[in-house]
Amino acid sequence: MIVEKTEYRGKQVLILKRNENDRYPFSFGYSKAKLILESLDDIKKFVEECEKAEEKK
Repeated sequence: MIVEKTEYRGKQVLILKRNENDRYPFSFGYSKAKLILESLDDIKKFVEECEKAEEKK
């Protein structure tokens, strides 16, 4: 994964890319980063559930 730090309208933003040619990168600022950190356990659980569902297919 590629992580870039940039600015948008004067505010810092992180951009996450699967690879250098990722057409749809994921970007977020400080407020959303805080929400992600506060919800990290729920996000991990969600990923685990999705992975288990994929294994069953």
